[in-house]
Amino acid sequence: MRALLLDLGGTVFRSGSEMLALLGDAEPATRDVVARRGPLGPETDDLWDKMIRSEITEREYWQYRSDEVGAALGRPGWPIQEFMHTLYGLAGDGIIRPAAAELMAEAKAAGHPVGVLTNDLRAFHGDTAMAAHPVLADVDALVDASVTGVLKPDPRAYALAARALDREPGEIVFVDDMPWNVRGAREAGMVALELDLTDPDAVWPQARAALGLAGVGV
Repeated sequence: MRALLLDLGGTVFRSGSEMLALLGDAEPATRDVVARRGPLGPETDDLWDKMIRSEITEREYWQYRSDEVGAALGRPGWPIQEFMHTLYGLAGDGIIRPAAAELMAEAKAAGHPVGVLTNDLRAFHGDTAMAAHPVLADVDALVDASVTGVLKPDPRAYALAARALDREPGEIVFVDDMPWNVRGAREAGMVALELDLTDPDAVWPQARAALGLAGVGV
């Protein structure tokens, strides 16, 4: 029986780009900054494009955004964890993608192991409520690269997740919102699907079908 393996931020949790829109509503001083929020903002986000071209890392992207937002709010040198705590605190109970939660519950009920492979849980969120969210208490394996030190798309990250789920890579359906992480999972032998931040619900029927859950087609 295949296992379900999910990225966290942007996949199970709503993306930081979505959260930036909420920040702009809550803090008008940040609106010029948050108009640039990856593929979701009204203005071109050159930093995002650099990240997609692998000229900067995902962590560097979010550090730049933290610095810009901190400066707009009069908080120079704002620690990244405080930025993320503020950002994700805006969504309240709406932080989880409902379709992701539904698939996780459905997979568990059908006997499929469910795991998380994330690069930045502790690095970005420390011991805040995000790191202890109830949805994480129900997973069979949680592999956090900010703890292991092995970040996606390093092949070893996927190997660690496969070992934690007690599955071969080919027995794992993986979903992530970053294209290089999806490519890395495919190269590792997993069935890898990319979540499109502009249409985040589209991937879940594909994942459900890849798991072989009854009554669902791609």
